Amino acid sequence: MYLLYRYLQGNYLSGLIPSDLGNLSVLENLDISSNSLSGSIPLSLEKLYKLLTLNVPTNFLVGPIPSDGVLINFTESSFVGNRGLCGKQVNKRCDDARGPASGSQPFSGKPFTSATVGALLLVALMCFWSASIVMFHGDLPYSSKDIIKKLETLNEEHIIGFRGLWDSMNEGFDRLFERELEILGSIKHRYLVNLRGYCNSSTSKLLIYDFLPGGSLDKALHERSEQLDWDTRLNIIMGAAKGLAYLHHDCSPRIIHRDIKSSNILLDGNFEARVSDFGLAKLLEDEESHITTIVAGTFGYLAPATEKTDVYSFGVLVLEVVSGKRPTDAAFIEKGFNIVGWLNFLVTESRQREIVDLHCEGVQIESLDALLSVAIQCVSSPEDGPTMHRVVQILESEVMTPCPSDLYDSNSD
Repeated sequence: MYLLYRYLQGNYLSGLIPSDLGNLSVLENLDISSNSLSGSIPLSLEKLYKLLTLNVPTNFLVGPIPSDGVLINFTESSFVGNRGLCGKQVNKRCDDARGPASGSQPFSGKPFTSATVGALLLVALMCFWSASIVMFHGDLPYSSKDIIKKLETLNEEHIIGFRGLWDSMNEGFDRLFERELEILGSIKHRYLVNLRGYCNSSTSKLLIYDFLPGGSLDKALHERSEQLDWDTRLNIIMGAAKGLAYLHHDCSPRIIHRDIKSSNILLDGNFEARVSDFGLAKLLEDEESHITTIVAGTFGYLAPATEKTDVYSFGVLVLEVVSGKRPTDAAFIEKGFNIVGWLNFLVTESRQREIVDLHCEGVQIESLDALLSVAIQCVSSPEDGPTMHRVVQILESEVMTPCPSDLYDSNSD
């Protein structure tokens, strides 16, 4: 099993880039952009001769960019947003003094270890010769044999997304894995991604979901040229809320998602939301918490691991959808805030409407104010915040059907 990808974008990482990254000799893609990393880029990264893409923008990196190895192949777009960097790649002359040596200390945020399941996205070379297929719903147009044959031919060209894989492959872990997936596979809801089944082999595990052509909310908000209008954003928020409310209150056992974020909200062709990725889920049975996974959550969206974890993360998600900015956007970090801190600052000055995305069309004052009120309740005091059932009630009564008024001009003072 080879580590080909490290995707840790926007995970609130801080500290220095560890020089040990240079030992990942087959690494092809490295993305640590939109964090709070400091210091210089380690010389050891020059040894990553198979590196095809490198993204370190919007950090606080300084000093010369190594230019004697593979890093010379990357352009300015791989390094933008780091004012202290210099070198041929960014067309900026370096002084004699080099920045502080990297690798002398680890990240103070989430470390580069296999335990960072929620943030670490890796792709392994998979072998399915001894694989078994377990299907939860029998309405697929393919047989298990056909699915396995398809899996055997997969390569990097077929990748449309990435997810962390578990390290533990012992018998006890297999039973736990299968038990959790049987529970998740029994759940069907309009606003949850439909888990069709899974493939289990001695070397890897693969979940089988319905394909959603709209991709992730993260990409729709931050990486596409088309803009989501106000009604579309409200419908996405409403769908995510209903999906979470079902998990918390209506399914058995009740489920805490623990990793609600825009990349885990998928969209269908009509931009309806589907809550996805239950890899960190916590099952609640008989009023007692049964923790079945190792790592919980993504930095920027985190709160203590109870049902209110999801409520807090949902509040952060609402702010991301309203603002069009990631929770750890560089604009917030430079001011010493995350998105919640920025909202709190605006509230103290009665300027909370300024958080709205300037590119969002059709914003209504009443629904904006009501939506921000919901978000504030969710993130201000996680333990005392509303339940997701209550959130859905407020959204339906006060946000989705506001009193008529003039449209809010997000470009006005």
